[in-house]
This record gives sequence, C-alpha cells and structure tokens, in this order.
Amino acid sequence: MIRTIIAVAYFTLAVYLVLPFYILYTAISGKPDPMYQMAMKAVRLGLRLAGIRVHVEGAENIPARTCIFASNHVSNVDPPALVPYIPRRVAILAKKEVYRIPVLATALHQVRILPVDRGNKDESSAAVDKAIEYLRDGTSFLVFAEGTRSRDGHLKPFKNGTFVMAIESGAMVVPVSLVGSQKLMRKGEWFVRPGDMTVRFGPAVDASEYKFEQRDALRKRVFALVAAGLPEEQRPLED
Repeated sequence: MIRTIIAVAYFTLAVYLVLPFYILYTAISGKPDPMYQMAMKAVRLGLRLAGIRVHVEGAENIPARTCIFASNHVSNVDPPALVPYIPRRVAILAKKEVYRIPVLATALHQVRILPVDRGNKDESSAAVDKAIEYLRDGTSFLVFAEGTRSRDGHLKPFKNGTFVMAIESGAMVVPVSLVGSQKLMRKGEWFVRPGDMTVRFGPAVDASEYKFEQRDALRKRVFALVAAGLPEEQRPLED
C-alpha cells in the first residue's frame, strides 16, 4: 500500500507540475511527440515505484504498418502497464471519465486519446469514426476489445467496433494478451500489489484482406489469437 501512495503522489506531481509545460510546448509547436515520449518514461518510472515488473514477449510480431493493438482487459493497471511497452506512439479509445481532470484532458486531446461514452451510442459511433480518420492518417491505436474489464479475469467476447475500425482503415490488427495484471490490482481495490505481468504480442492479422461483411470473421480470428496467448486461468469459459 505504501508503494501505491508513493506512485500516486509521483503521478499527481507530474500531472500538475511538469505536464503543463509540455502542453504549452505542444500548443505552440504543434508537435506532441516530446510530451508523449516524456509521459511514457514517466509511466515506466511510476510502474517501478509501484513495484510492477512488465515482461514483453513477441514484439517481433509487430509490423511496420499502421496497427490496431487489440488487447484483453482485466485490471485498471492495464493501460499504464501496456502503452509504454508498445514500441511506437499509439492513440487510445478511453473512458470519458479520464477527461474529468482539466490539465490531463488537454494533454490527452493533444496526443489523440479519444473519449468514449459507452452508454451513448451516438458518441461511441462518432469516436469510432474519428479513430478511423486517425488510422488512415497513420496513427496506430490501442483498443481493449472486450469494451470493459473482465470481472473474473477470463477473456470475454469482443465488440465489433474494433474490427469495423480495422477493416475501414485497412490497418493490421495485433492481438495482445495481458497475463497476470488481474493479480496486481483486483477489481474493487484501490491499491496496487507489487508483482510481475506479461505483455504478449501475437501474430498480426491484415484487416485489408477482409470486407465489411466479414467483420465477424476477423473478430473471431483475433479473439482466438488473444486467447491462445493467455494461460488457462484467463482463457474464455466454455458456454
């Protein structure tokens, strides 16, 4: 619990004391990369302070083309533990709640983190349309394809939105299997438990080979690849 308090204090100071300077620089220069790179270094340090050790496997499976990284989601630790270990800049479809902090909201907007209100169909559709625009422009995306965290750690069915984005943009889809993060911050807990987790990148799937009518086939293929990268305790339960 002490590690969690230290990590929270560290991130709070970073957001309010350091981030505003990068926001100003980005607004003047139009270049968000320095802020993004600083943020990734800061998050990695925050993970170490919290006692989280991230092991990466399969990075060689990531193609040079624009990608959608389709991941499972079992813990609030997942976004900060995964994004810094994707070896390129990525945008994210994030819950609207993360935009409640004004300074952070400005920075997220500058690096193309799109807010999504999952309870509002029109807003969700608009976010997907904007993501497709960014993908066509060459921005890779991270998406937690289940739509929300798994309550029991087992992989849940994927939503179709991720695969509509992939087919419409012609992006590569990289399956990502997150292993063990559910033990680091369990659902309902506010503190982080020190420990290890694994980020496992699977073989990429070329969405340009699929038509819109085949989005369900693409979804099932990526789902199977994510499941294959998980241990038995996290694989989908049989119906």
